Amino acid sequence: MSYQPGKHLPPVNGESAPYWQGCREGELRLQQCASCSHVQFYPRLVCTRCSGRRLSWIAASGDGRVKSFTIVRRAVSEAYAPDVPYVVALIQLAEGPTMMSNVVGCDPETVEMNMPVRVTFDRWTEEISMPMFEPT
Repeated sequence: MSYQPGKHLPPVNGESAPYWQGCREGELRLQQCASCSHVQFYPRLVCTRCSGRRLSWIAASGDGRVKSFTIVRRAVSEAYAPDVPYVVALIQLAEGPTMMSNVVGCDPETVEMNMPVRVTFDRWTEEISMPMFEPT
């Protein structure tokens, strides 16, 4: 999958800027709470476990497993048509959080539940490199 004009770009704001900076640098970053050690994704202002506000960024391993997935066979718009068929998946990260992403680098028909995957990055713009996952 690569960027095509018309694809939706995620917003970069105060909470998410360190995350997107990490993606540009080829590093998946997650937030960790200094109060309870909970690791979370997506970026937020408070810990989802204890409501603590002392959050820091950690480098994730990039490893995960496919928790659930679907194969998209009909593009949601013309911008996504070149990618069909493609996999949208929930990835259970080794650090605990689940994130939605794409599984790339394989035939969509070979993706299966619990498949081990590793993060890779696809540069869409100067500011956005999208994290995606490929089988390990």
